[in-house]
Amino acid sequence: QVQLVESGGASVQAGGSLRLSCAFSGSTYIIRCMAWFRQAPGKEREGIARIDGIGYTAYADSVLGRFNISKDNANNILSLQMNSLKVEGSAMYYCAADRTWCQRPISDGDFAYWGQGTQVTVSP
Repeated sequence: QVQLVESGGASVQAGGSLRLSCAFSGSTYIIRCMAWFRQAPGKEREGIARIDGIGYTAYADSVLGRFNISKDNANNILSLQMNSLKVEGSAMYYCAADRTWCQRPISDGDFAYWGQGTQVTVSP
């Protein structure tokens, strides 16, 4: 089993930056892929960034060039640096992990382990 706990969500103005963290624990040796998703009220959950076991990353077009995913294996922390935030980025943000290698596109059906989420609100 893998446990995931997100933190860092906050309210921020459009154009600002925020850094989310996800502490992972348990049987971390089984993890081959980790990702960040977000879900706004009334919308489907969207995969926005993922990183595999050797550090390769991929991003949704909606965040490409503005967000950066990274993983600190020594401290078991997954991070998401978010720059140039937009109002439409307001959502609950979740980190996810799985024992299988990363797939394209970033689909929530490919991840078995989830955190509880952290809220990001972007105001005009």
